[in-house]
Amino acid sequence: MVKLSLLSSSTHLLSFCRKLTVQTLTRRSLCSGSTTTMSINLQSHAFAGNPLIPKTPKSSDPFSPTQAYETLKTQLLDNTHLPSSLSFKVLPFRKGRPLASSTGGTSDSTPNWHLGWISLSECKGLLANSGVELSGESLVYLGSRSGDDVVYWAIDVSGESSVVPELGSKQLCFVELRTLMVATDWADARAMGELAIAGHARALLEWHNISLFCGHCGGKTVSKEAGRRKQCSNELCRKRVYPRVDPVVIMLVIDRENDRVLLSRQSRFVPRMWSCLAGFIEPGESLEEAVRRETWEETGIEVGEVVYHSSQPWPVGPNSMPCQLMVGFYAYAKSLELNVDKEELEDAEWHSREDVKKALAYAEYRKAQQTAASKVEQMCKGVEKGQNFSADFNVESGELAPMFIPGPFAIAHHLISSWVYQDAGDSVAARLKQPSGSTSNL
Repeated sequence: MVKLSLLSSSTHLLSFCRKLTVQTLTRRSLCSGSTTTMSINLQSHAFAGNPLIPKTPKSSDPFSPTQAYETLKTQLLDNTHLPSSLSFKVLPFRKGRPLASSTGGTSDSTPNWHLGWISLSECKGLLANSGVELSGESLVYLGSRSGDDVVYWAIDVSGESSVVPELGSKQLCFVELRTLMVATDWADARAMGELAIAGHARALLEWHNISLFCGHCGGKTVSKEAGRRKQCSNELCRKRVYPRVDPVVIMLVIDRENDRVLLSRQSRFVPRMWSCLAGFIEPGESLEEAVRRETWEETGIEVGEVVYHSSQPWPVGPNSMPCQLMVGFYAYAKSLELNVDKEELEDAEWHSREDVKKALAYAEYRKAQQTAASKVEQMCKGVEKGQNFSADFNVESGELAPMFIPGPFAIAHHLISSWVYQDAGDSVAARLKQPSGSTSNL
């Protein structure tokens, strides 16, 4: 059941859990049977670990939203460009897609994507060419990096179609955040940080787009605190509006006795992809209660013990709910007979540890990442071709993999792989192999 939650405050209770342990990924050659291991830094989930969100600065700090915004307004109004202790970079978005560039692609290496930051003057010039004057109210404060004098902002330019060819001439393009998510090398701390920045910015901009009017009186809202909140313009109301997170429980239901887990499919999934159950929290409901209720409603399985695993920001959901937090749990089944709600799920089945382990071994996550990165490079060069990204993973022999699960950018992957390799000590093993894969599955 998909229901909105009023329990956004629960995110504060879980903020300490955003870090995961360093995980060891295992690559196995299915033909030779040989196994090697490589360490991959997964200290935080995809979209977590934003390097632009330090501790909240004091209002007198030049990097605080208030002071940075005042300096920004001065620079926008002052055409003489007087020196300032701060400089500004802007990340444009179009229809939820951040501006990106790509570098480094050769026959021997995978290209790396980067966020398409532009200077404040470049942003002002782009909009001026569209007949629009850049104002401080259209920019949203993102933060600053420790140790530099740059403040970062985001702006939505969806209504300015003329900026696309001008940016394209600089080999910059607007790319779907999900595509960047798959294209991100999860071993690259810089890339993971930029993905987190893009996710945070998209969530804030989408929140601004759906908060144009006050939910209390219907009055128009205006941006405040450099876009970090909004306020009703009605003098009789003046209600403050802040971004709120919609928590989503995602759970791996475990049958201890038979050493298997419950995985489900939705109709929107590509063939053979299975994942965890998930659902929104109802008002007045605890996280654990939501896990039990959703599992019962969707599959008829009664859950007893519920154990917290980790949480993940998820800014790639629907635009109507731009700020989601996936809260992951292990849920231990008390009953085993399935009664699947076909309106919610296409199917749900118990899967043995061995079958899930094979699914992890078959899935070509690294190749999918490389394929997506190459796609971004093509887009930024303006030479994207009608490339066919297969809807199915293949095993090394070319046969279709019998099943697979979402890739390492999704919390579902870590819930499942942690269970599969729970005997590996403190590390979480995911078996990867070099392959010819797809991005559309992930």
